[in-house]
Amino acid sequence: MALGEDIDLKNHKWGHYFICGYKGYHEYARSKGISTSVPVGLDVLVDGTVPTGSGLSSSAAFVCSSTIAIMAAFGMNFPKKELAELTCECERHIGTQSGGMDQAISVMAKPGFAELIDFNPIRATDVQLPGGGSFVIAHSLAESQKAVTAATNYNNRVVECQLAAIVLGIKLGMKPEEAIAGVRTLSDVEGLCVSFAGSQGSSDPVLAVKEVLKEEPYTAEEIESIIEDNLTSILGHSPSSLDVLKAAKHFKLFQRACHVYSEAKRVYAFKDTVSSKLSEEDMLKKLGDLMNESHHSCSVLYECSCPELEELVNKCRHNGALGARLTGAGWGGCAVALVRENIVPQFILNLKEQFYQSRIDRGVINKNDLGLYIFASKPSSGAAIFRF
Repeated sequence: MALGEDIDLKNHKWGHYFICGYKGYHEYARSKGISTSVPVGLDVLVDGTVPTGSGLSSSAAFVCSSTIAIMAAFGMNFPKKELAELTCECERHIGTQSGGMDQAISVMAKPGFAELIDFNPIRATDVQLPGGGSFVIAHSLAESQKAVTAATNYNNRVVECQLAAIVLGIKLGMKPEEAIAGVRTLSDVEGLCVSFAGSQGSSDPVLAVKEVLKEEPYTAEEIESIIEDNLTSILGHSPSSLDVLKAAKHFKLFQRACHVYSEAKRVYAFKDTVSSKLSEEDMLKKLGDLMNESHHSCSVLYECSCPELEELVNKCRHNGALGARLTGAGWGGCAVALVRENIVPQFILNLKEQFYQSRIDRGVINKNDLGLYIFASKPSSGAAIFRF
């Protein structure tokens, strides 16, 4: 593929993620004034144990490893923060409007720590997890085809959140042209929402959402009357956003904004909990509660779950998980469960019997491959270059 040639988004192939890294590196190098005019030969072998479509960031891992390999082949070494931002941009060549969290943790992860990822600018804060608990990853066996279904699922939510942010900005005092020009994400209007909540004696941005957005879905015409412009015009810079507009019948702005702001609050509550003076048992219970609340919000407000994930999450809780939620983009893929360390082997055995055995019997998966679909996990290091 020529460097200037676009990826064929209608013919999705796994190898396109390597091309994302290839194109992204060259674009970034050129922006930095780094020459890429002298060709460099590559023999590439790709191997991995992350099931595709599992919601475990396999695409981000592929893009990150591809980008870093190409960087190393050119004898370059970019800082991790720059690599995290670069690889986020890379994956957008595949047609998904990725937010960057998966790429950031793929590059910036450290053994033994969770990472609190902040953006604009990108930065990571180490979060020490409590002992006594373990995270068990379990695949719902519903494949999450993020790139294939982007217009109705993943990218649809990106567009809904952007439109919710613009409408919130206007409702809270911004001029329409100002909101259209300057608002891209809900974080851009969070300050306005908090200020509004402050006038009501609160600091919760969700209060503003509940006051100024209606719960019923908005039609395109209703949004256009508020923003005083047409949606095709304000989203026209992005072909993937235009695909969303063609497919969408309505937009659930209230629900998406409520999810995003409440989920951000839970992220900081998680960090505050592990930094608190709570006993280990109380800490684990609180963390589990936050995970359960997160899944409920993903399922009901963001609507990115599916029947298989709901069944799996419920079985996790029934078998002693302190908390369980979907992970990744949703619409399939994996659940992550917080489990007391001393019951992990029995917990995994119970799930094998209660969730996976019927799938084995129907030939959905091979019994010998079960270790790929359910396993305990600990935080480990991010991408690295090995030289031989």
